Amino acid sequence: MLAKLRLSFLVVFSAVIGYLFGITGFYNFSSLFWLALGGILVTGASNTINQIIERDIDRLMNRTLNRPLPAERMNVLEAVVAAGVMGVSGILVLTYFFNPTAGVLAAVSLLSYAFIYTPLKRVSSIAVFVGAIPGALPPMIGYVCAAGRIDFVAIVLFSTQFIWQFPHFWSIAWIQYEDYKKAGIMLLPSSSGKTRMSAIQNVIYCSVLLVVSMIPYFFNMVGPAANVVIAAVGTMFLWMAWNHYRKCDDASARMLMFGSFIYLPVMQLALVFGKI
Repeated sequence: MLAKLRLSFLVVFSAVIGYLFGITGFYNFSSLFWLALGGILVTGASNTINQIIERDIDRLMNRTLNRPLPAERMNVLEAVVAAGVMGVSGILVLTYFFNPTAGVLAAVSLLSYAFIYTPLKRVSSIAVFVGAIPGALPPMIGYVCAAGRIDFVAIVLFSTQFIWQFPHFWSIAWIQYEDYKKAGIMLLPSSSGKTRMSAIQNVIYCSVLLVVSMIPYFFNMVGPAANVVIAAVGTMFLWMAWNHYRKCDDASARMLMFGSFIYLPVMQLALVFGKI
């Protein structure tokens, strides 16, 4: 629970997608193993530091009451040691088995998520923008592990996941608004909370995402079949955002949230198979 393994596996999935998109020729499963291990360790460290910093406010929210630190099943020193071991090990794994650039990107992801995004959540909703940066780095890290460089393809992979995070996080923030409010956390884009002003932001970002996600096709990275799938799932995601804007209720926000969980892996798998 401290490392949030389920979330870590989703992050690793994005990194593996980036790796498969960046590799040329054959790949070996040992590389995927080291990438997954490094990704889980770095993500686990980020989540652990997040819980160390937020241990007091976690006691105030129903969704976080049972975490190891607020529930006092683990003390802070134990969590600090766990974070240190996971973080250093993960960065070393990515640096040694792949390249220093991947290690640096992993360190940037860990530090920015834990020490910039986490405390900023109690200050301003701009935290979502800041948090979207480390959240979008996994596919870029995976690509860099395969290609050894940051190029236009890496930036496209980063951009799609970066934009996707806004409707994803804002739909969650809408559903959990009262719980977040008790802890003094404001993640919705409008200071007035659950309003059409917040909901329209999802429509805007989903529209931009639909356009950006089709860049790989126009630059001959994938074929037309993959682009049809990407366009279809992007249109579905945009419709869900529009539906939420029309209704402005928790049910449509929950649909948008689940839609975000469907959109990302389908879009990323379409990229990989489209390249093949």
